[in-house]
Formats: sequence, C-alpha cells, structure tokens
Amino acid sequence: MASSLATILVALPQTPQCRSTFRSDPPKLSLTLKPKATVTCKATLSTTLETSIQQQQQQDDQKQKPVAEVWRKIHGEDNWAGLLDPMDPVMRGELTRYGEMAQACYDAFDFDPYSKYCGSCRFPLPEFFDSLGMTNVGYTRTRYLYATDNINLPNFFRKSRWPHKMWSKHANWAGFIAVSDDETSKRLGRRDIVISWRGTVTHVEWVADLLNFLKPISPDIPCSDRKVKVEAGFLDLYTDREPGCGYCKYSAREQVLGEVKRLMEKYADEEVSVTIAGHSLGSAMAILSAFDIVETGVNVGKDGRKAHVSVFSFSGPRVGNVRFKERLEGELGIKVLRVHNAHDMVPQSPGLIFNEDSPQWLLKLVEGWFPWCYLHVGEELQLDHKKSPFLNPDGDASCAHNLEAHLHLLDGTKEGPCPFIT
Repeated sequence: MASSLATILVALPQTPQCRSTFRSDPPKLSLTLKPKATVTCKATLSTTLETSIQQQQQQDDQKQKPVAEVWRKIHGEDNWAGLLDPMDPVMRGELTRYGEMAQACYDAFDFDPYSKYCGSCRFPLPEFFDSLGMTNVGYTRTRYLYATDNINLPNFFRKSRWPHKMWSKHANWAGFIAVSDDETSKRLGRRDIVISWRGTVTHVEWVADLLNFLKPISPDIPCSDRKVKVEAGFLDLYTDREPGCGYCKYSAREQVLGEVKRLMEKYADEEVSVTIAGHSLGSAMAILSAFDIVETGVNVGKDGRKAHVSVFSFSGPRVGNVRFKERLEGELGIKVLRVHNAHDMVPQSPGLIFNEDSPQWLLKLVEGWFPWCYLHVGEELQLDHKKSPFLNPDGDASCAHNLEAHLHLLDGTKEGPCPFIT
C-alpha cells in the first residue's frame, strides 16, 4: 500500500548568531547550529507555528469539497479537466483509493509455487479486506473472479509445483467485485460497484507473449460493428471458459456480467456507478469489461437509468484499434483515466509502430493492411519515478512498472504543481 510522505521544513536564519531554542515548558531545549552564538525563542513561537499549521489545514479542508458533490467530475464527466495538474486533493484521494483496490489483488494472491493453492486467493471472500488490513475500506466483497488457463498468456498464470495437490488444474484467481456499504455510499453520493482485476505484478515478460494481432470483438462480445477489434490474447482471456472446472465453468466475462446485473437489480432504486480498476494486464481486462458492460446494456436499470461506468487504468497496454477507441469513447461514453510511468515499457505495447501518435490519415490507410494498429483510450496522466527522491532512478523495467511505485507518486503529491507529473 502506498504511504503518505510528508516533510515539514522550518527555515532558520543563516546568521553567525544562529542558535535557536524551542520551548513549550520552562526547561529549554537548544539546537546548536554554530558555537558561541544563541538566539532564544520563547514558547509563543511554537504555539504560533502550530496555530498557523492548524489554520492552513482548516482552510484546505474547507476548500476540499465532499466526494458526493464532485464524484461525477472525479470519474471523468469533464474528462478530468483541471483536476490532474495541479492535482485536486479529492481526485488524488479517490485515484489512490482505487489504485489500492488493484494492489489488493496482488497482496492477496498466492504466488508460492510450493503451495497447493498457488494461483488462488489466500483469503476467503468474507475475510478479504480484513485480512489485508483494509478494515475501513467501506466496501463489501460480493464475488471473486476466475480466469481459465490461457496458453497465449502463460506469465499471467501461477501453478503449484505439486500437480497432484493443485487446487485447480485450469483456473487462476483474477480479481474481485465489491460494492460500497450504506455509510460509504452516503459519503460517495451513490452506490459504487467496484471491479478490480489482477495483473502481473512487476513482471513485464508477458508483453512478449502477446499474439499482437487484432481480432473482431464480436461474436465473443456482441457488437454490431465488425470493424471493432482488440488484441486476440486479451479477448481470449476474458471470454474463454473451461466447462469441466468448477471455477471456470463460466468465463470471466460471464462472471462479471452476471454479478453486475445482480447488483444493479438489488440497488435498482439508488444511483449506481461502476468503477473498474486494473494494473498491467489487469488494465486490459478492466477496459474490456467496461466496454462489455455498456455495450450489452448491463449498466441500464429497469427504469432506464444508466450507471456511470469509468476505468482507472494503471500502467496498462493498448487494447484495440481505431474503431474500438471511437466506439468506447464517443459512442458508449465510457470514461478511462490512464495512469502510467513515462519509463515503463508496457504502455508502449502493442502497437510500437502504428499507434495514437501516428497521423490519423496514416492509421486509416494501414489499418486494413496491417493487423497491429493499436490506440490507447481515455485521458492520460503520465508520472515520472525518476523525479522522486525516494525511488531508485536506475531501477530495471520491473521497477518502472510496479504499481506501488505509481501509488507512491500519486500519494506524494499535494496541492500545487505536482513534481512527479510530466
């Protein structure tokens, strides 16, 4: 989990007489900067400083609007205009909170190859947040998500080295779905359904596994436009099932749609949002599931009201072609905020040659001839870990891809220009 990093610096006069004493009780505590020179400060100095800090904090709290009043803007109603640099304090808090939901997938995943439960979640569903120390998260977990073994993305899957003791021969735990409780829903201004997808931790080897060719999203995801295409490996991971497996009898897609539909019906009388978070490969799953939920109308209640659907993507790859981007952003109105490190290689794949930086006319020209024209979707928030004094600027590719590093860069920002945003 990310931890706030705050340093308060008090400047002292740089004079030959610079020896200061801070006191709150009759005994004096002296800080000697140079010998044979003292300046004695009375107790009122510390009191005045403390009062000034408290007043500034009160002013900041007054300027910070309740989440319930601004949640639509936080979730992209205006494409995050004016919220990212300088970083709005509510925006920073909410973005970090959803990032920690994605991090929870890593913290709960069993990576131990000598465990018969390798590839599963280490905690039972009712104890998930409590076991991770997230006792005040304000969400109730409702379902775990599982994906079936995919030969095209082997680095996503972890299996026990004791095959005769494996908990499942085909499944891996892929994330969870949770919904805000009554108290949190009141604070947020709506009932929030969260879908959090597991990625590939810091490892970036899975990028080499990409099939790197575009596949029509239909019929796997019903879409009337056959020109809408996505990377074949992502689509297979999202839609494949294993009928003989108790965990993957239904595809990850069917698990998501079924649970979101159930929750939409349960809270039919309330305003509902669907927020999807994912890191790395989990980001691709987040974008695909958001597209699916809106394309199939699962976010529409019986009274016709639509749940707002947004994605907070952390260090994710490109997912689809030009038509996918147009359909997702313009026609379906899905809001995606793409957070990434400037030095991370994963967001540069696939589509190293033809991508959103290419002229539009060139993309239209080559898309029909070359099956590897990919574009990022949504709005971009680019960070730079080399600007942080707390992170190793010379780390390898895995360090630049690490989700906790991203959360540190976000959590370390305060009001004003963000030193970690490029």
